[in-house]
Amino acid sequence: MIHALPPDPPPIIGEAIAVDGDTIEIGGQRIRLWGIDAPEGRQSCTRDGEPWDCGQVATFHVVQMIMDREVKCEPVGRPDRYRRIVARCSVKWEPDGGAAGWEWADLNRQIVRNGWAMDYARYSGGEYRADEALAREARAGLWAGEFQMPWEWRAR
Repeated sequence: MIHALPPDPPPIIGEAIAVDGDTIEIGGQRIRLWGIDAPEGRQSCTRDGEPWDCGQVATFHVVQMIMDREVKCEPVGRPDRYRRIVARCSVKWEPDGGAAGWEWADLNRQIVRNGWAMDYARYSGGEYRADEALAREARAGLWAGEFQMPWEWRAR
């Protein structure tokens, strides 16, 4: 007897809210953004010798990126240990003020490129490495100061 493979789960589409810098929620479903890692909500960083709440600021920037926009998430693999869906997500936006219409932009990539999360190479295989390098070179977001990698911060 031949067993058919289960169908790919359908995308999750809707208005999203940011839970933290690498987790969103759409329609009551928690979604962990695949391949990236952002500072934890309680994580503090340093800029110009002063501490700042980088985890909260990273969350705020994700809020700004998704606010009043449609978000589409394509599940990848199995849920994580917290039962969140792991997904690549895109946000619908107007790149030139609407003249050319709407486009989908890779949300995970934009968060890294803006400097608010790192490429989580352990899971991404380096998918966002170049975006992280661009953010670091531009001293964007977290890269404007000193911080501990989120996975190192959690491990301590």
